[in-house]
Amino acid sequence: MTFALVTGLGTASASTSRTAATSASQQVAPVTGTTSGTTTSAGYAKEQAPPRGRAAATASPLYRTGTLPTMRCQAGQIRAGSAASYRTFVTKLIRCLNLAWKTQFRKTNLAFSQPKLRFSTTKVNTPCGRWPSSAGGLYCSSNRTIYIGVTREVLKNAFPANHAQFIAHEYGHHVQRLAGIMDYYGNSIWRASSSTKLAFSRRLELQADCLGSAFLRKIAEDLPVEPAQWDAMVSWVNANGHKNWPKNDHGKGRSQAYWMERGYNAGSPSGCNTWTAPSGRVA
Repeated sequence: MTFALVTGLGTASASTSRTAATSASQQVAPVTGTTSGTTTSAGYAKEQAPPRGRAAATASPLYRTGTLPTMRCQAGQIRAGSAASYRTFVTKLIRCLNLAWKTQFRKTNLAFSQPKLRFSTTKVNTPCGRWPSSAGGLYCSSNRTIYIGVTREVLKNAFPANHAQFIAHEYGHHVQRLAGIMDYYGNSIWRASSSTKLAFSRRLELQADCLGSAFLRKIAEDLPVEPAQWDAMVSWVNANGHKNWPKNDHGKGRSQAYWMERGYNAGSPSGCNTWTAPSGRVA
């Protein structure tokens, strides 16, 4: 089986107030059921602000929330070359991610809100900067938006598990944003050396790989993800995962594969603390 994985990039830059460009090539997907705020409902405790500083990353309450709920997303199949089927798949998967992570955040009493979802047929500018040429999508923390490319390159790959992992990775960056991890990341790289910035970027991206894989495990029967398919994905990433990121800001292929496996095996954020891992595991 041949794989050509869609790659993604999560952005932690939130310093600019520039509004994202809006054009006919962009559409906001109708993802319903947004929840936010600090009021109590249905007997849940009052929502709290996320931890601040290093503890937000190294000792996040999310690490103690147990496994993600098993989900039936019923996202359907992607037809090669079909933009409509891809948009439907992504929209349904995002709704599923919203429910799964809302449930997880509820265990911590941290405030949860859904990300915005924007499709684009071109790689537009965002409040976080330009859309990287090697990325099939990205998350911008400034406007809490997941951007998904609907391009020929993306649409020629109709492998659902591949796309689900990629989308769940981008959603993982939103989780980091809500949990205070991205704030810690942004403050840590401010005026830091190039090598320090890259080291922090790898921890951020590899954690998103892990969080995405934890979710994928909980929809494995629904999607489905056969064991042989998962093994093939991990093997492909191990050999090729680094090739789209020459600066090594996402980690080497073996590091990406390691954290994907950790997340998938755990099915929980508990396996995804890249911030206390030795440097060799986030190389």
